[in-house]
Amino acid sequence: MEALISAVLGEIVSRTISVVVEKCREQMIAKEQTTTEEDLQRLHQLLLRISAIVEEAEGRCITNRGMIRQVSMMIIQLFRGYYLLDSFKSTQKKTGDEEVSRSLFAQSKFNPAKRFRRLSSYPQIGSMVVGRGSTKELKQFVLVLENMVADLKEFAIFLMNYPRMYRQPYGSYLILDKCMFGRQMEREQVIGFLLQAEPLGGGNLGVLPIVGPGLIGKSTLVEHVCNDERVRNHFSLILRYKGNDLKDEMATTFRNHCVIKHQDIASGEERALVVIELLGDVDEGAWKRLLQTSERCMANGSKIIITSRSEKMVSVGTTQAIKLSCLSKEAFWYFFKMLVFGSTDPEEHPKLTSIAMELALEMCGSFIFAYVAATLLRANPSVRFWCRVLRQAREFTQKNNFVLGEYHEDHMSRYGWGIAETQQGYEDRKLFLIQHSHQKGPAAHGEVPRITMVDLLSGAWSPMQRGKFEVLSWRSLVPPYYSYVYSCELVYCNCH
Repeated sequence: MEALISAVLGEIVSRTISVVVEKCREQMIAKEQTTTEEDLQRLHQLLLRISAIVEEAEGRCITNRGMIRQVSMMIIQLFRGYYLLDSFKSTQKKTGDEEVSRSLFAQSKFNPAKRFRRLSSYPQIGSMVVGRGSTKELKQFVLVLENMVADLKEFAIFLMNYPRMYRQPYGSYLILDKCMFGRQMEREQVIGFLLQAEPLGGGNLGVLPIVGPGLIGKSTLVEHVCNDERVRNHFSLILRYKGNDLKDEMATTFRNHCVIKHQDIASGEERALVVIELLGDVDEGAWKRLLQTSERCMANGSKIIITSRSEKMVSVGTTQAIKLSCLSKEAFWYFFKMLVFGSTDPEEHPKLTSIAMELALEMCGSFIFAYVAATLLRANPSVRFWCRVLRQAREFTQKNNFVLGEYHEDHMSRYGWGIAETQQGYEDRKLFLIQHSHQKGPAAHGEVPRITMVDLLSGAWSPMQRGKFEVLSWRSLVPPYYSYVYSCELVYCNCH
C-alpha cells in the first residue's frame, strides 16, 4: 500500500513539475515572439509604474539607507528606460525625406548603424547595443524592469510606514528649473549625517566634505539641505562662511565672515551647523586651528560641511566624503528633454527629439549649457534651426579640443559659439572667447550684465563691438539663486 501511495505521489509531483516547466517555457517563447512595438509599450507601462513608486518615495521621510539606495537604483533605471524608449521612438519615426541632413548625422552617435555603443554599465544589462535590429537587448531591459517591479511589493509595504514630508502642490514641481534635479540620494546622505546623534570619528565635531568640479551643484545641494525642515529643527544656528580661503582666519574673524542662514533662539538647542565653501585646498595649519577652536566653542552634536573643487579636501572629513560628478547621459537627457519639450510629448516631434538627443551628448553634463540651449530651442522649434544649434555645439567642442564626455566647466579661456556677421552667415564671423566665470548672489541681481548668453548666441543683442565685456550666462531659479557671469572678448574668424 505504501509503495502504491509513494508511486502515485511521485507521478503527481512529476506531472506538476512538467506543467510548471512547460508554462515557463511557453511564457519565455511568448516573450521572445513579441514585436518591438509591443516591447516598447510594455517598457512604457513599466516606467509609469516605477515613476509612481519613486514619486511616492520622494514624498516620504525615509531613514533606512537600504531603502534609499533602492530608490536611487529605481531612479537610475527610470532614466535609462526613458532614454532607451526615446531612442527607439525617434529612430522608428524618422523618414527618408526628413529635413535633417544626412551629412549632419553621418558621424552621429544616434546613427542607426552605430548608435549607443553602451547604454549603461549596469551589471544586469552589461554592454547594450541599441539599433534597429537590436530587439534582443530591448527585451532584456524589459525583463530587468519586470523583475524589479515584481520585487517592489515588499518595498511598497515598508514605504507606507514612513511619514509624509510637507510638499508644495504638485503643479509647482512640474517646472523643472525651479527644483533640484538628480541629487536626491546625495541630499538624504547629507541629511542623515547631520541628524546623527553623535558625529562619526573622534572629537565633538563631525565634518562632511563635499567635493566636485565647478558648477556641478555643490552649493545647490547644500542649500537644499539647509532649507530642509528636519535640519532646521535639529540646529538652532546655521552659518555659511563666505570667504574663499581660511589661511589668515582666526576664531573672531571667521565668525565675522559668516552669514546667518537660520537662527532659532527659542528652540533651546545649542547645536550649530557651519557650511564652509572653498574653491581649492585649505591651509592645514589654519584648518587645525579652526577645528580646535570650534570643538571648544560649539555644542556637542554640531556639524561642519565643507565644499571644494579639490579632491584633497576628502582627508579633512570625519565621515566618507560625498563626491559629486556629472549626471549619467540617461539622467541628463531626461533633464534636458523636460527643459526643451516641457509638457509636449517628444514622440510628436521625432526629428526634433533626435537632434535634441545629439545635442545633449555634446553638453557633457553642463547644467548651464542645458539651460541656455533649451531657451534657444524653445524660441524656434524648427528642424533647420535646431540643426544649426547642433552644428555650433560641435564646432564649440572641436575648437576647444574637448574630449567626448569631458566636463566643459572645468576649462576656462575657451572659444564660444560663432555669431554670424551677415544674415546668411557666409561672411566673416565673430567668436567670443570666454576668459573666466564667476557667480553672484541674489543680492547682486541688480548688478548683473544686461546682455545674456541667449541674446549673444541668437544675435538679438546689437550692436556688437570689439573688446571685453560680461554676459549673463544663466540666472538660477533654484536656491541659492546665483547668477552666473562670463567675462568674454570678441574675436574675428575668417570662415571661408
